[in-house]
Amino acid sequence: MSRKIFVTYKYSDSRVAALGNNFNTTARDFVNILEEKLSLDHIYKGEQDGQSLADFEDTTIESKLRDKIYDSSLTIVLISKGMKEVFIPEKDQWMPWEISYSLKEHARNGITSKTNAVLAVVVPDENGSYDYYITENSCAKCNCRTLNTPFLFKILRDNMFNIKNPVYNDCTNHAINRVYTGYSSYIYSVKWNDFIGNIEKYLKIAYDIHSSVYNYNITKMHK
Repeated sequence: MSRKIFVTYKYSDSRVAALGNNFNTTARDFVNILEEKLSLDHIYKGEQDGQSLADFEDTTIESKLRDKIYDSSLTIVLISKGMKEVFIPEKDQWMPWEISYSLKEHARNGITSKTNAVLAVVVPDENGSYDYYITENSCAKCNCRTLNTPFLFKILRDNMFNIKNPVYNDCTNHAINRVYTGYSSYIYSVKWNDFIGNIEKYLKIAYDIHSSVYNYNITKMHK
């Protein structure tokens, strides 16, 4: 059975690794690959051609998202280095709205849609690096990874490390001593290369986390 997957991304972000000989690669090109790899699924894209939200009412924005996200079961957030417009408030950017709408429950025709499973797929930057967000083996003792969550949109940050009853690995070598173990975030983060190498594995992780959604403190509003 095919799945209905919504993909949110910054369509014009060019601070990404070149794909093949395409030195004008943008985040949109990575979405093209997702569509090819997930050809048996229904893919809904969050691309809005740079349309500003500043003059829209909240209800208008939600109406634009409703048909795309309402009956999807999973949202892929394509994390890229230039996805945030630094000088534009987050409330006037599409991605926070799309993530928020994916996390909310919505009623239509007597049927209420559930919170989506959400997976953050991290695209390498123009230098082919993920270090702007993911640092692997940040501790020589426990081989943990560090996520640069301050880089993210607030609604993403709020849904990272948000498990209600966290389990820690005490590590005296790590700067903060305690390291989360297990799936501590509702929105799991995976590198693009790992994801493309084993798509079903990481989609399953997102769906498994979603099946335990009540174990997490979910933030659904982006304001």
